[in-house]
Amino acid sequence: METRVETLPNYRIAYVRQYGPYGPANLQAMQKLKKWAMEKGLLTESAILFGIPQDNPQTTLPEKCRYDACIAIRNDEQIDDLVCESELQGGVYVIFTIKHTAEDVQRAWTEIFPAIHNMGFQIDGKPILEKYSGDMLKNDFCEICVPIKPV
Repeated sequence: METRVETLPNYRIAYVRQYGPYGPANLQAMQKLKKWAMEKGLLTESAILFGIPQDNPQTTLPEKCRYDACIAIRNDEQIDDLVCESELQGGVYVIFTIKHTAEDVQRAWTEIFPAIHNMGFQIDGKPILEKYSGDMLKNDFCEICVPIKPV
C-alpha cells in the first residue's frame, strides 16, 4: 500500500446519494453518476471521481448509511435534477493507493488507522474519500484519502 501526505484543493462536485448498507449498492450509485457524467461529456481522462461514505457503519444503522458517488466539476458547469451539487472541502490528507478489490479495500480499512497514528497524525472531522482519477479506474486502483491534523 503506497502512502503519501498531500494537500487537496476544494472541489465543486456533482453527486448521487445512496442510502443503505455500504457494499454493492454503492456501485449502482457510481454507475448512475457515470452515466450522467458521460452524457454531459464530463467522463474524460482527466475526470476525478470520489466515493464518500458519509457515516460510520459501526455507529449508524445500515439502512441510514449514506454514500455519495461524486465527480469534480468546473465552476461554470451546469447541473440538472439527476444529481445534487456541493463543495468538497480540501485540506491535508494521508493518501493510501490500493488495488480496488474487495479484499484489498477491506485490508486497507484495517491498516490505515494504525498507520495514521504511527505517522503522528490524528483524523480530522471531514469525511474520508475514495478518489479515482486518470487510469485508476481502468486499472482497478483507488486512493483512500483520510483528512488529518497534527496531534
